[in-house]
Amino acid sequence: MGSACFVTQEATEEILLRVTNVCAECYDDIHEGDTIHYDMQNYRYLCKECQERLCAQMNEHCEVVEDDTPSLFC
Repeated sequence: MGSACFVTQEATEEILLRVTNVCAECYDDIHEGDTIHYDMQNYRYLCKECQERLCAQMNEHCEVVEDDTPSLFC
């Protein structure tokens, strides 16, 4: 599931200078040589921890599956 939803690559100087140098979810710094994951659904780079957390919430179609907990905006 995760491989179809994310592209895993190494953070290069070019990515850090031209695209981003922080995780789009938690805003932690990304350093050259770090393993990063490109979220194909939301067009953003994520760190490993955020990618794993998001991947655990996704179905096989890369859609985030909400839990059945009632919320204010159902």
